[in-house]
Amino acid sequence: MWLRSYSTSIYLFLYAPIALIMLFAFNAGRSGLSFQCCSVQWFGRAFGNPFIMEALGNSAIIATCSALIATLFGTLAVFGLQRVGKRVRLLFDALTYCAIIVPGIVIGIATLIAFITLFDVLNPLLAALELGLPKLNMGFGTVVAAHSLFTMALVMVIVRTRVEAMDKALLEASADLYAPPLDTFWRVTLPQIAPAILAGFLLAFTFSFDDFIIAFFVAGSETTLPIYIFSSIRRGITPEINAISTVIICASLALLFTSRYLQNRRAGVQTA
Repeated sequence: MWLRSYSTSIYLFLYAPIALIMLFAFNAGRSGLSFQCCSVQWFGRAFGNPFIMEALGNSAIIATCSALIATLFGTLAVFGLQRVGKRVRLLFDALTYCAIIVPGIVIGIATLIAFITLFDVLNPLLAALELGLPKLNMGFGTVVAAHSLFTMALVMVIVRTRVEAMDKALLEASADLYAPPLDTFWRVTLPQIAPAILAGFLLAFTFSFDDFIIAFFVAGSETTLPIYIFSSIRRGITPEINAISTVIICASLALLFTSRYLQNRRAGVQTA
């Protein structure tokens, strides 16, 4: 009985503040800290705010590009690691999990230092070539690169699990029928791992869209939605911030549940 009460208390501690934010998004008053029932006016104001919409667009573009790059190269990396020795695979597995375990602030600082060092080397070379190319600075490209490297590890973990559980007899049957390797990939392998790839894409998109710490270090003058929210709450919490936070929470949960559903559905089909 005490264990059940303890678990309930933990979940309440984790999710009650999130529920409170969603409740205060329907505040009829102007204060973000006192609730007056009930209104949806702040959702309209949030989506009518040009600064919020610009930040939302930036986050959507960055998350989409990062997820596409992470999914492509993460999937290719999984197949590449299937063809190396056990020791090399263990080394890359350790590096993959380190990318997930290491705190975001460490990744953000390391990425910032790496970009600054790289730009200090490349910018003088570009200026000497006199090609009229713009100077390399922090911006969309650096955020996309940082998020792609971070989320690629998530994609690799998801896709690799599906590849290892894949029915190898189908691949052997395809080889026995003299199917070219490329045809085997498109007709046999890809249909089996497609749900895992899509799940990895959705998870990478969610993590990139919600990320604040890494983007804060490498975004330069660009503003993503999490950065805008952080900057806004330093001046005080308003129902407008609660409204846009509620939208982000709902969208993130929808993507995460969709990703989990795709993984479970494929696992159920395979078991059947």
